[in-house]
Amino acid sequence: MVAPLNFPLNLPLAKSGLDRAAHLRVSQDELDSLWAKGKIAHFNGEKFLTDHNGLIFLSPTDVRDGERYFLGFDESGTPYFLLHSETLHGDEESYHLLREANFNALHIGIAVHGQSLALWHKRHPQCSMCGEVTQPSQGGSVRKCTRCETEHYPRTDPAIIVLTRDSNDRILLGRQQVWPEHRFSTFAGFVEPGESFEAAVVREVKEEANVKVHSIEYVGSQPWPFPASLMIAFSAIIENPESAKPDGEEIVEIKWLDRDSIVAELKAETLLLPPPLSVARAMIDAWYLADGVDRPRLDSPESWR
Repeated sequence: MVAPLNFPLNLPLAKSGLDRAAHLRVSQDELDSLWAKGKIAHFNGEKFLTDHNGLIFLSPTDVRDGERYFLGFDESGTPYFLLHSETLHGDEESYHLLREANFNALHIGIAVHGQSLALWHKRHPQCSMCGEVTQPSQGGSVRKCTRCETEHYPRTDPAIIVLTRDSNDRILLGRQQVWPEHRFSTFAGFVEPGESFEAAVVREVKEEANVKVHSIEYVGSQPWPFPASLMIAFSAIIENPESAKPDGEEIVEIKWLDRDSIVAELKAETLLLPPPLSVARAMIDAWYLADGVDRPRLDSPESWR
């Protein structure tokens, strides 16, 4: 019998200690007042200003150039903003990728929201209607055209990710050509226009691993701002495991694993798992512990591309 996954999944980037207070974005006077007493995280287009405790916050008097985005409040009512500029505040060694950071829930909420906004602003400097320059508006939640005044809003790209298992509770993982050697993960892909999440699960698994799935269950979601995805996670049961094979294009190798073999391959260094920050790793960990046996947690080196 296939054991159910543990709910809810412990998804790091789904945690947020930030109240976004969206109703305040429409008042520039209110935003200016909040800025004067706010804490400001700095993102240089790729990395955040950090130290061993997490984000380093600037005061308004520390800020020089850059775009300002209102992010929200913490539980005490302190307002937070993101400064988006290429100017460094301190040494380059003080800047780290979100993927490298060990943030608490408040800092995760600030960083995930801030990075998503910053990368969207960076990619949309001109109006898609008339081609003129756009400028940030409403605390950074909108870009407004300087000619036709069309308002443009951030987009989020939904992507499904699925842990597939057979009737013997083995999981099937795949490896992309661009990944490091031995790096395997769950199957994933973007939802196409006019497609449901469940239909995307069926299609992606069929395309990448040549198998059919049923018993599709939603298990969680988290933002994935690299640059603008929302990962919607599912589990599913494979109907025809004997047909499994990689598509040879996106997926070049597949691997069946049970709980004993995943531990053995990690020890033999023939398997790299996704990093702890990812939905894929959370699903694999949940499956590994779902049979109720007292086991040590899976240990795998970091394996970012």
